[in-house]
Amino acid sequence: SISHNFIVQMIPHHQGAIEMSKNILKYTTNISLQNIAAQIITEQTKSIENMQKILCTCGRQADAGQDLSVYQRRMDQIMHIMFSDMRCTYTSNRVDCNFMREMIPHHRGAVEMASTTLQYPICPELNPILQAIITSQKRGILQMQSLLQCIGCQTP
Repeated sequence: SISHNFIVQMIPHHQGAIEMSKNILKYTTNISLQNIAAQIITEQTKSIENMQKILCTCGRQADAGQDLSVYQRRMDQIMHIMFSDMRCTYTSNRVDCNFMREMIPHHRGAVEMASTTLQYPICPELNPILQAIITSQKRGILQMQSLLQCIGCQTP
């Protein structure tokens, strides 16, 4: 099931963002970044709870084998690009900048994963969760891009 596969892949994805956000809260004194990290924790914890509630129901929806195969290849590509972008980010001795430079591709990955999933017939309960992921992650990307510029985190 495409719906099931999305959920079981996105839950650990969100858990990673939550852990990254909890970690930056230990070190940052930047109020704007603290707000962004707290927002990530709140929104993605709620998203995980919502996905866990529908996992069994959505897992019952069967998809054509070819659709599932094409879908999974695309998801693998998205994750490969996301992890590559996260690994290759410019790092400095500024943890605030490093966090945002890594979280932006992480959020982009989630947007791509959710957008890809919307291209297939999915269980109806998953649709609003996907829309919320796209909206919140795009907003987060814009907030972090703006804050990167504001605090002078340009790459060389």
